[in-house]
This record gives sequence, C-alpha cells and structure tokens, in this order.
Amino acid sequence: MMVQQAGPCPCLHFSRDIPQGLFSLMIQSALSLPWSSLQSSLKRPRQLFQSAIHCPEDRWDGTRLSDRDPTVIEGFLPLWQWFHDHYFQVTMEGWDYLPQPPYLVVGSHNGGLAAPDMFLFMLGWFRRCGPESLAYGLMNPKMWVAYPPLARLAAQAGALRATPRLAIAALQAQAAVLVYPGGARDVFRPYRLRHQIYLNGNTAFIKLALRERVPIVPLISWGAHATLRVIADLYPQLQKLHQRGMPWLLGIDPEVWPLYVGWPFGLGFGPVPNIPFPGPIHIRIGAPLMFERQGPAAARDEDYVYRCYDQVHQHMQAELNDLVQIHRTPQRSARS
Repeated sequence: MMVQQAGPCPCLHFSRDIPQGLFSLMIQSALSLPWSSLQSSLKRPRQLFQSAIHCPEDRWDGTRLSDRDPTVIEGFLPLWQWFHDHYFQVTMEGWDYLPQPPYLVVGSHNGGLAAPDMFLFMLGWFRRCGPESLAYGLMNPKMWVAYPPLARLAAQAGALRATPRLAIAALQAQAAVLVYPGGARDVFRPYRLRHQIYLNGNTAFIKLALRERVPIVPLISWGAHATLRVIADLYPQLQKLHQRGMPWLLGIDPEVWPLYVGWPFGLGFGPVPNIPFPGPIHIRIGAPLMFERQGPAAARDEDYVYRCYDQVHQHMQAELNDLVQIHRTPQRSARS
C-alpha cells in the first residue's frame, strides 16, 4: 500500500526555488496586461463581496445545497474569463471524458489560496455545462472561520463543508462534485514537489465514490506551482511551538505553514490569500475510473479502499508525468 505520509520539512533552497530573473519577468508580464478591461469584470464580484461581509453569520455557511446560486456564478464568470484570456496562458483538454452526473472529480492543485488551476477548471466547466448545471465543491470547514466573507461567496458558487453527509447529498442530487483530497498541504506543497501528485493519504474520497457507486474523474494540472513559489512548509516547527504553549491564531490549526515568494508580500509565510504570478497553466481531465467492487460493503473494506486509492494516485501521477514531459521545456526557456 502506497499511502502518502507527510514528511519532514525540507531544507530551503533559494537558488533552486527562486530562479534568476523571476521578478523582472513577472513585472514585465504584469505591465503588459490590459488592466483597464479588468474594471468592468470586477463590478459584480465587488457587490457580492460586500453582501458576504454584511450578511448574518449563519447565512451561506456551506451546510445547505440550496445556498448555491447560479446568478452569483454568472457574476464571477467575466472575472475568471479575464484571467483566462489575459493573465494566464491556459490549455484545457479532456472535456469529452466527463460522464453524465453524478460523478466525483478528484484533483490535485497548487498555487496557494488563489488556486488558479481550480478556478480555471470551474470556468471551463461552467462555460460548457452552464451555471444552472448542478456542481459542488468540498471545502475545508475551517475556511468559514478563517475567511468568512470568502467562504460565504464560495458557498454561493457551490462550496460545501467537506463532510460525508453533504458530499453524499450532493451526489444523490445528481450533481458533479469536486474534491481535492490533499487539502492545504497539496495547494501549498513546496515548489520542488510540483511534479508529484499529493493526496495526503486521504481515502475518504474513495469511500465516497464506492458507497455511492459513482465514477472518479481525475483532474490534473501543471503550472500553478509557478504562480506562488512555496519554498518550504514550516508547519512542523510551528507545531512544536504550539505543543509548548503557543496558541493557534483564531484557535485554528492551520495544517500547513508555507514559506513562499509571491505577490503581494514578496517573501511571506502562512496560509494567507495571495495574488498569483501570471504564467502558463495546463489542465487535463482524465478518463473516468470505476472500480470492480462498489457499494457500502466495498467502502468498508479498508484493504480494498487502499488499493483503489493507489490506483487513482498512480493514474493521476502518470497523467501529470505526461503533462510535465509535454510542457516543461517551454517553461524552462522562460526561466519560470
């Protein structure tokens, strides 16, 4: 069984993780963008954000499928489209692999809380299927404590607290459900691990797919790792301080504490919102995976669950290896 375990914090390698000329390249890219065209696409998201700030705490709390609002999704599509068209150089492939709902999309992402590969996939999905088509994403419940307005906005776009009950309810409603099993450790994984699929040993998504008898659709991306250069995860050191009496900020165990280079802080640390660097992002949807045994009994068989986990992980890693092989040479030439 090849279930991943969190390893020790790697050493810092500034010369390797921050290549020469990175900042000048990013500034040149930013100066060439059509910023004036961004203003109109920001109008509706600003209004929605203000509503999320001033609403009651128990509204849009990610506990109800009915919180999803297609008009909110429509309000964000022009903004996401601007980033697709002008900020990132995006390729997407594999849309023909999407089956009829319900199905579980299992992804590995990067780029910090901005998670540009996730939002670009959502843009592509809604452009093809429409905001009215049922789609939900499972999100860490801690987001509603750490970043309440952002979490409330996400709930209106289809985010649900990552609990078995809500995930099952979404699939039984004939929806597509998106999950990133690696969570914070995946999205903030160090730059040197950019070519590795990281699912954090989390087998809950396998149990969910088996129990509900739905296919798993692999979602792979490459390039978002360059939008936030994570040098190292300092969480093990922070955890030792916590064990000695240091309280967690807001009483939340952050699970990860990245040291990174990114906008707007330059050299920064902690799982805080960031502005991604511009650059190429490549997204691939893989062929759906179905398992020989399905149903509640299969979901309770731990050995079988781990075998299915390994199958998904190995399949996604092979797809990522192929993306790297195709796209890494142009990225090297751009010194990113």
